[in-house]
Order: sequence, then C-alpha cells, then structure tokens
Amino acid sequence: MKKVRHVLGISGGKDSAALAIYMKNNYPHLDIEYYTADTGKELDETYKLITNLEVYLGKKILRLTGANNSPELPFDHFLKMYGGYLPSSNARWCTKNLKLAPFEKFVGNDPVISYVGIRGDEDREGYISKKNNIQSIFPFRRNIWSEDVISKVLSNESIGFVLELFESVEANSKTDRYKEILKNPLTSSYNQQQKLNQLLDLGIKEFNKLVFTFIKSTKYPLAQEDYFPLVENEEILVRSDIFNILETSGVGVPEYYKEIEFEVNGKIGTYARSRSGCFFCFYQQKIEWVWLYEQHNELFLKAMEYEKDGYTWIQDEPLSELIKPERIHKIKEEYVKRTNRKNKVQSPYLLDILSEAEGEGCASCFI
Repeated sequence: MKKVRHVLGISGGKDSAALAIYMKNNYPHLDIEYYTADTGKELDETYKLITNLEVYLGKKILRLTGANNSPELPFDHFLKMYGGYLPSSNARWCTKNLKLAPFEKFVGNDPVISYVGIRGDEDREGYISKKNNIQSIFPFRRNIWSEDVISKVLSNESIGFVLELFESVEANSKTDRYKEILKNPLTSSYNQQQKLNQLLDLGIKEFNKLVFTFIKSTKYPLAQEDYFPLVENEEILVRSDIFNILETSGVGVPEYYKEIEFEVNGKIGTYARSRSGCFFCFYQQKIEWVWLYEQHNELFLKAMEYEKDGYTWIQDEPLSELIKPERIHKIKEEYVKRTNRKNKVQSPYLLDILSEAEGEGCASCFI
C-alpha cells in the first residue's frame, strides 16, 4: 500500500499562503509537499510571495507547469492550441490545462490529502477532484470535510451505520442529542446543511471523530491513516486572521492587495486587486482592469495584445475601449458610488469592499 502524501497548493494569493504558514506552525510533524502551478503570466508580486514563503517554510515550493516541452510559456502554448480563443468563465481551458492537469499529473495515483485554504467566512466549496485518490481538507473552516464526504456521512442510507459508529465516540452530556440528530432523515424541509450545522453546533471535535471513523470504511486516502491531527481542530479562521498570519510571520501581504487612492468628481476612492492569478484574469472587475492599466501599464498592454479576431477578455467590451478617458472616469465613478452605498468600513487592504469580488472565480486558482 502506498504511503499517503500531504500536499498544499500555493496560488500566490493570501489564503493559500496563510494556510501554508498555519500548517507549518500548528502541524510541523506533517510532511507537506508544497507546489504552485505557474502559468508564466503571474504578477511579480506573486513570485515574490512564493519566494518569501520558501524562506519561511524552509522548503522549496515545486513549480508545476503545463506543456513542459514547449518553447513557449504555458499559457501561450495552449492559446495557440485553442486557435487564439481566450478563456472565459464559460470556457476555462486555462484552469483545466494550466492548473488541474499539472496537479493531477504531480500526484499521479498516490493517495493524497490536499489542504485547501478556503476560509471560515466563505460560502464556497472549492475544487474537489474526481479522482478517488485525492481527498480535500479545509483547515480554516468549521467543517473541514469536503462536500462529497459529508453527503455520504449524512445520507439517509447511512443513518443506521453512522449510529453504530457513533457508539465508538467518547460519550458526554450531548451524546443523546447527537443521536437524535443523526436519526433524523433528510427531507425537503430538513436539508443536509441544516443537519450538518446542528451536529457542528453540538461539538466540532465529536463530529470530526465520527467522520474520521466513517472514512475508515471507505477508499478515501485518510482510511489508511490511524490518526489525523486535524480531527482535533476547532479553529475557524476568517479574512482578518489571514492578513494577521501573513504580517506577523514576516512573509508579508502581496502588494496588489493594498489600496491605492484615486479621485473622481472630487471624491476619493480606492482600488486594488482582489485575487491572485494571471494578470489578465477574466474574473477581474472592471475597476481592477483600470487598476492594472494605471499601476502595471506594461502588463495591461500585453493583455490588450491577446485580443484578436473578436476575442476579448471582457464580454462585449475590448480593453481598447475600456481605457478611453471617459470610460475610465465612468468606471471609477460607478465604483465609488457602489462602495459608498455598501457603507462598509475601509481597511488598509480593502477587506470588505473586495470581499464580494473575491468570492467569484476559479477555486483552483484563487484558494
């Protein structure tokens, strides 16, 4: 039987970087392999973060690339393969070829635990591999288990078996209530999330122990492990915790998260980048494209060069139109109005204003 590998992907963003630091500090005995999928089109700040992390972790972060034998950068290689067709939210060939394929080649058929940096204040699941040898764990969340695991544990078909397994979990004053919840079948008026929340409210450790025991009956990688330390984890980390980890560790927060002021119609606004990933990521807000144009003009112009034969990064608006002075003015004006309506407190890193944009995008790129 192959040894279980523990891996953690560094996207170049804040959450995955903070997770790497968190795992080193709290679970130093885990032999974690760190990797990053390099498209060749990242911001310099991303590469700086990865270098800083290597120093802190005392380990190399393996660079994974698609099209290893190509003389061109990975993105450019696949762009040619797709005939100049730019990726979009409806056709994320960049995700498939530049992120997922190199990752799955890296792990091969080995049993793998993949640690994912989705926070406790985020409502998204993240990338779940269709390969049964890869199991995702979410250390920052109250529920560290992936959706596929939870759906098996809490399914109506598993009620009898789970109740039997629960007998092996140490009893306490909440045991009877736990059993009552476990016995309740899922219905149209009582869904999986409600049942999960009730169980976690009663005790995170107890639930984790139950799930870990259940996994022993499956083919998940963790079934091979006699002990898994994150079963004892009850911490829930949110956005402010992530920035604190990066700052106090000395690794630092990528510069592109830091706000920069601009003025429009006599009012002061601020902009920054909400995500890691390629500098021309199609998930960027228009205000972020303006940020790129004004703060990294050479990269914006490179992004413009990719727009050919009717293919554009933004639906129905080429970048050549977006950078016209009157259009930039309008985008900034609308952005200031929108952020003022939200009436959220400004922070040094736009934590609140950019949180909405941050929630969109490809999980495999931005976690």
